[in-house]
Amino acid sequence: MANELNMDEIMERAARAQEGRLAAIQGVVEARQALTDEHTSTDKELAELQESIAKRLAAAEQNDLRAYSASISAGWTPDELKKIGFSEPEKMARARKRRSRRSSPRVTPTKTTASSQEAATVVGGDATDAPDSHS
Repeated sequence: MANELNMDEIMERAARAQEGRLAAIQGVVEARQALTDEHTSTDKELAELQESIAKRLAAAEQNDLRAYSASISAGWTPDELKKIGFSEPEKMARARKRRSRRSSPRVTPTKTTASSQEAATVVGGDATDAPDSHS
């Protein structure tokens, strides 16, 4: 007795095998989408947390600056405060550095003219150093 090939049965077995493979791929698709969603969610959460931390630090810096300024207004000098352990607030130091950079004058070289050299020679030296005006 020879086994007969039943085309319908073979196709059914092939379809079942393929269903198992497709189910595995479906699992990868779902897991990958969940991972992508989690990345998006955590990126947003991280940005919100960083913003919240920045606001808290700015408020604490502002409070520190107010307290330091109040101690200066009460008669303490920056040197006295530094001696007892309170350095200038970072925010104040940063602002001072920005101000000094903006307000520092630009130095341009000056030209020395012949008449100013002659005047220096006549005023500061003997007559032999002075240029001859008869030439």
